[in-house]
Amino acid sequence: MSGLRFCMLTTFYPPFSFGGDAIGIQRFSRALVRRGHSVTVIVDTDAYNVLSPTPDPALPPVTDGVEVIPLGSDYRKLSILLTQQLGRPVMQGSRIRRLLEEGNYDVIVYNNISLVGGPGLLAYGDAVKIYMAHEHWLVCPSHVLWRHGKELCNGRECLRCVLHYRRPPQLWRYTGLLNRQQRHIDTFIAMSEFSRDKHREFGFPRDMEVVNYFLPDIDSTTPAADDDSPHDRPYFLFVGRLEKIKGLDDVIPVFRDYEGADLLIAGDGEYTDELKAIAGDNPHVKFLGRIAPEELDRLYRHAIALIVPSVCFETFGIILIESFRQGTPVLARRIGPFPEIVSRSQGGLLFEGPDDLVGAMQQMQSDPEFRDRMAAQARAGFLKNWSEDAVIPRLLEVVQNTAVAKNRMDIANKLEASS
Repeated sequence: MSGLRFCMLTTFYPPFSFGGDAIGIQRFSRALVRRGHSVTVIVDTDAYNVLSPTPDPALPPVTDGVEVIPLGSDYRKLSILLTQQLGRPVMQGSRIRRLLEEGNYDVIVYNNISLVGGPGLLAYGDAVKIYMAHEHWLVCPSHVLWRHGKELCNGRECLRCVLHYRRPPQLWRYTGLLNRQQRHIDTFIAMSEFSRDKHREFGFPRDMEVVNYFLPDIDSTTPAADDDSPHDRPYFLFVGRLEKIKGLDDVIPVFRDYEGADLLIAGDGEYTDELKAIAGDNPHVKFLGRIAPEELDRLYRHAIALIVPSVCFETFGIILIESFRQGTPVLARRIGPFPEIVSRSQGGLLFEGPDDLVGAMQQMQSDPEFRDRMAAQARAGFLKNWSEDAVIPRLLEVVQNTAVAKNRMDIANKLEASS
């Protein structure tokens, strides 16, 4: 094979994952394989098995060309506690080091490494080394810049915040370990311009490249298998985990008085009961639970618009581009990376609060020509900015530039020859 040998290091990867960044890592891995590169994923299974109510999933047969190496131990809780506290792969370190040496990789991509090895892992391996910041872990012990579980973080109160989340404080964060270890990384990648700027604001000292998430394209020339609407009334759609930070608290009450359409909520989570209590007996709010991907696509296609009301600083907003891919516009809260995504696509509207949201909903529903224009721009924006053909060349450009800057011309030349 003339392509590069990539290794992905991560705490979570399907099926040892809860979604989100793990799905993104899987998409990057599969896309690289489709372009003639080889990809090995080294994933920690102790973290998933300790945190999941349904541990020990079976590793599926390899059908996508990605090699997955699961790491586990007989002392799961102890293993992840030692890594969380000391910032080093205490129980898995020797095996990870051996796997990296035997793999002779050209590129090592560090993803969410919080429990697979912490900052101590960054010294491992001899290759072009890339770090992808899927979360704000580099500057936030709780990963999400959501302070004390109730507000946006605009200043560090990390010890109090971590205790609020009922997590043990990470000893290594008070030793300068991360600052010392980050010198081993050649290039850091943020998933949006917003996230890059937020890292800088919170004192991260390194420059970051920006590479967005992407989705594989759909064949728009092939009619959907079932093109009928899945709901008997016009509807707006919410997709995501049901957590307080997702911002549904002030969206659900809007549908008490908005009778022209329903709100369909696809997803589950620990905040489900509270949200159902807010909804009460409102017939215009429907909780669908977790939805299979093919049915979710159908829900996107027939929605008036996707509502994205998150109140926290996300690193990107994958559900926005899921909606764009189906040609469905979005109504997103003016926060985090959402203005950046909506501005690039011109495929939706931004809102500040419930009154703004109602106005945007009315405009989308009452003006079909306006809604159709937003839909067309959403689809075009997806193809231009967040399709696989748009994003993977950008990632490989970052790898190429990093290899040249590191004077690894063997890797740069191999990448150029395989393109």
